[in-house]
Amino acid sequence: MRILSPSLLSADFYNIRPQMELLNSLGIKDLHVDVMDGAFVPSISFGMPVIFAIKEGMLKSGMDIKFDVHLMVNEPVRYVREIRKSGADNITIHAECTTHIDSCINLIKEMGASAGISLNPATSLSVLENILPTLDLVLIMGVNPGFGGQKYIPYITEKIKKLVEIRKERNLNFIIQVDGGVNFNTIETVLQAGAENIVAGSAVFTGDIRENIIRLNDIIKKYN
Repeated sequence: MRILSPSLLSADFYNIRPQMELLNSLGIKDLHVDVMDGAFVPSISFGMPVIFAIKEGMLKSGMDIKFDVHLMVNEPVRYVREIRKSGADNITIHAECTTHIDSCINLIKEMGASAGISLNPATSLSVLENILPTLDLVLIMGVNPGFGGQKYIPYITEKIKKLVEIRKERNLNFIIQVDGGVNFNTIETVLQAGAENIVAGSAVFTGDIRENIIRLNDIIKKYN
């Protein structure tokens, strides 16, 4: 089942409540939440208090949207417990930012969340060889992380296809997510390659949000 995951980073924080209500009314089930530390990536986004406030407000309003938290931070194991307590349903860490991937994945699962690994564009799939059976999700970055609105890197398409092959060969069932550069011109490229969870920021929140989500979901439905 392929789905759209709007990226919170591109939302208008001055109007965050009505925008989240709109997403909920349009049937959005996953919200992608980028946490940046200004070290692993150049930008700084938001942390646990903001995530908790938004998630708590949504729950009180009856909104049932899962928080898919993408940790773009060095040594993410330091933050897993608090991120989970803040409302994260899935926690994804970068393979490039920790020396003990398996320990961090185990901690995420011990805390009751599903666990994912993200790879920067130039990082080989081979780094996942030993850890793949323990993962719920693999996030393939379509751009170098840190800023929204970047152009999709073309060689990522073959990387997605290769990951699909590996999953089939090893009889695994993790979700393949793509984040970065996904818009109305590139979404079918990643869907055809095999991506199932499509993260989109600017393509959702720039202009008419309702119209954007309907258009993107109409494209995604063709592949379900």
